[in-house]
Amino acid sequence: MTVRVRYFAAAAEAAGTDAEERSESTLATLRAALVADHPALDGILDRCAVLVDGTRRDDDAPLAGVTHVDVLPPFAGG
Repeated sequence: MTVRVRYFAAAAEAAGTDAEERSESTLATLRAALVADHPALDGILDRCAVLVDGTRRDDDAPLAGVTHVDVLPPFAGG
């Protein structure tokens, strides 16, 4: 099973792409794999909102049945 990871703003710049398909089984393993494959995400990912099908989940949440994960860096402005 694959999950589509979508990157936005600075996260997309750090990953070098705006989307990719992944097959990790939990959010924690996905986070680790993303940093391993895209080292520039290392300092950014901890500050990002990571939404699983539109909602925040614990890192031990399984990704089975999930369609997408969004990586959203903090936004400034008003």
